[in-house]
Amino acid sequence: MPGERLTVRTTSEIGRFPGAAPPTRVELTIQNEGEKKREEGGCLWWLRKMCPCCCKHPNATSYDVTDKVEFTKLPTPAAIVDPPKPKPENGEAKETDEGKLSVCSVDLLSSKAGQNRQEHHTDLYHGDELILRRGQTFQIEVELNRPFSTDTDKLYLELKTGSLPLVSKGTHVIIPLVKHLEDERWEAKIVEQNGNKIKLSINSPANAVIGLYELTVTTSSLKGDATTTYTSSKNIVMLFNPWCEEDSVFLDNEEERKEYVLNDTGRIYYGTEKQIGARTWNFGQFHEGILEACLFIMEKSEMPPSGRGDPVNVVRVISAMINAQDDYGVLVGNWSGDYSDGVSPTAWSSSVEILRKYHSTNGTPVSYGQCWVFSGITTTVLRCLGIPSRSVTNFQSAHDTDVSLTTDVYLNENLEPIDYLNRDSVWNFHVWNDCWMARPDLPPGNGGWQAVDATPQETSQGTFRCGPASVNAIRSGHVYLKHDTPFVFAEVNSDKIYWQRNLDGTFKQIYSEKKAVGHCISTKAVGSDKRADITSLYKHEEGTEEERIAVETASRYGSKPDVYSTPVAEDVSVEVKVDGEGPRVGADAQLKILVKNLSSQPRQATIHSQVAVMYYTGVLKGTIKKEQMPVELSPNEEKTIDWVLTYQQYQSQLVDQAAFMLTLCGRVTETKQVLANQTTFRLRTPDITITPIGDAVVGKEMAAKITFTNPLPSTLKGVVFRVEGLGLQEVTLTEHFIPSQPGPRKLVASLDCEQLSQVHGVADIVVLEQ
Repeated sequence: MPGERLTVRTTSEIGRFPGAAPPTRVELTIQNEGEKKREEGGCLWWLRKMCPCCCKHPNATSYDVTDKVEFTKLPTPAAIVDPPKPKPENGEAKETDEGKLSVCSVDLLSSKAGQNRQEHHTDLYHGDELILRRGQTFQIEVELNRPFSTDTDKLYLELKTGSLPLVSKGTHVIIPLVKHLEDERWEAKIVEQNGNKIKLSINSPANAVIGLYELTVTTSSLKGDATTTYTSSKNIVMLFNPWCEEDSVFLDNEEERKEYVLNDTGRIYYGTEKQIGARTWNFGQFHEGILEACLFIMEKSEMPPSGRGDPVNVVRVISAMINAQDDYGVLVGNWSGDYSDGVSPTAWSSSVEILRKYHSTNGTPVSYGQCWVFSGITTTVLRCLGIPSRSVTNFQSAHDTDVSLTTDVYLNENLEPIDYLNRDSVWNFHVWNDCWMARPDLPPGNGGWQAVDATPQETSQGTFRCGPASVNAIRSGHVYLKHDTPFVFAEVNSDKIYWQRNLDGTFKQIYSEKKAVGHCISTKAVGSDKRADITSLYKHEEGTEEERIAVETASRYGSKPDVYSTPVAEDVSVEVKVDGEGPRVGADAQLKILVKNLSSQPRQATIHSQVAVMYYTGVLKGTIKKEQMPVELSPNEEKTIDWVLTYQQYQSQLVDQAAFMLTLCGRVTETKQVLANQTTFRLRTPDITITPIGDAVVGKEMAAKITFTNPLPSTLKGVVFRVEGLGLQEVTLTEHFIPSQPGPRKLVASLDCEQLSQVHGVADIVVLEQ
């Protein structure tokens, strides 16, 4: 159709990563085809239309100006009218220009307080654009140059999205005017007429493509002549709809929809299973510029617009685009400890700044992030697009590097770790996402929560991405179901297998630790800041027959399918206990080693212990203490061994997360049974205390007292405080701020320096109306 048309163009630039596919810069431009058409003859115009690359206009203008997605208000266009036709002869009916129907204006009724935004649960988004959810009716008003008559006039709407809208792909939608609306189709109905104005109720199907649409209104006579077309100066944004039963992301619980779609703050958990820490995160999916940034990410991914109606496709693309590896995505991962040319991952407490920066720099990756930051951004993007999602933390999270579906530990003849072979690792914690959707591409029963991980760990089909993997399939060990189910299964339910090297260089299995992986899987509870343990969603209870069947089922599809052929007898056990909340940074770390003899005979063993400083990903920095402990046990006796790591031993070795791994290995003299245990623990950091001073009132300055006590026997250097009001704008480093929105809000502060990280605090504030 003639008129203004939204197009998307892409250009390549030099890639950031060696060997990666060239990145893409997305440019949205407006081309006025009507003007070009009027400037040249019909044949020449047709040639240029059919083959623009071979027959360019000599005065063509390059519109290489837009470098980000914006909801731009265009000048109100004039209606485009067909060229005059020859005068009728022999008594044919005449139609005067005064009788020709045309559109004067279109009101999208897009006010945040209006019916459309309220009914579509989009009133929290910033701005007054028309933001809709698919599968639900909405209304617009059309002002015509004269009253509309169903006896003589015809009217229809068109919506277009993407660079090459096609009816066959669902990216060019023609919406007819009907007398009665029916579900699951694009239709419009006149519900109100007042003089020259008509109000239309428009229905969209629940599988409509999401994204940015251009709207045009076409009028004509019933015969199809005297056609005029009007292009709206505002675009329409279509999102997924968890409130619509026919939408594949439908979530049948209002409280869960409020939490997993509408809540713009949350909690992300970290630490170790025995010392779980929590930090507040500002997802900020409704903040200014975030919806535009999310649509920009979709455009930059180069996913065909026709595929954007399927949440499985969208989530898989988002998991790749949140990390910068191989596709120039949002965030650069960094586990080196050197963040001097960016922001330390522990310093972030919000997705908003990261997404805005990525969008405003035309897709330059932001530095730096680790798993909780990748997860926080993923939650923001998915909730913004309408897909229910949450951040999930798995403690003792395995990283299987060889698709064996086991976590393998290789020891030499002296039961010492062989470092160059030990590629598998167990992270203290790892944060990914759950998102909610049906899975019609999988057997029945695999819909619901799906695991998706944007942290770049292993490639999937050549790209650093992971998921969506059905949580039900993970629980059952059905690792043959897509996408990336084997990797997630190994993270939560793989056994830790110990292998000893024989004299001839081969290896034999000497021990299997069945409860070493996948503990205290956590997410924020619905409607509160409490921690919800969702381990039972990912795996059956440890040690049950169902859990063992799932493990053995999964292993048959791995690279070591015969690993469970020989059971190992056990009558002595060893485990590590952490008292209370565990050791604190700046003090000695004290743990207890419990050794139990479950037999009626005496047992003797020598336990070798070594402790290493460890990044939370399971990568060891280096061993800082080794010792041997001889143990003699009477029949059915239990002994407790006190184990101490002094501050002087670890003070100069700390890395991010202040984590350690204690490895115990030994052999029972009488039975040759191997004892093995690996325990991770962290040193707790003190919290920041935030105390609001005075009442919080919209538009009035108030203050908050921020208190922190240095736990180390040394001076902290290069300390940086970050303060962010979640819904409290204009926060400054002087701890004064001006609330801009009423209701319950949160004030978050974090501290970062060379000696300490992961120090933060939060205060709840109720902001009053003026």
